[in-house]
Amino acid sequence: MEAKNKTVMIIDDDARNIFALNAVLKSRGYRCISAQGAAEAIELLEGNIPTDIVLIDMMMPGMDGYEAIPVIKGLENRQGVPVIAVTAQAMVGDREKCLRAGADGYVSKPIDVDKLMQQLAVL
Repeated sequence: MEAKNKTVMIIDDDARNIFALNAVLKSRGYRCISAQGAAEAIELLEGNIPTDIVLIDMMMPGMDGYEAIPVIKGLENRQGVPVIAVTAQAMVGDREKCLRAGADGYVSKPIDVDKLMQQLAVL
């Protein structure tokens, strides 16, 4: 599926991160929707909003990405939707921790746009 046919949900508690990711992805042909927290995102995903890929910040107040990924993956209408963890946590073992939580990919902040695009291309 080409980028122009994919919708990405961006979940982040920082509006600046959402704005930046939105700009980058839209410039490359993706449609974007966003949520400023995991609870809001889950509520949206429980509906029929088209979503092909989820980018989720792992460190958010309330429900963080580690808690939210299994919930998202468990939604009946979202099984098989890939989730990419986006995090400032770039220490040894953080990638594995995100993957153990159910993420299909991992991108550290500040985001290397080329690496993000490579991951999106294979999903």
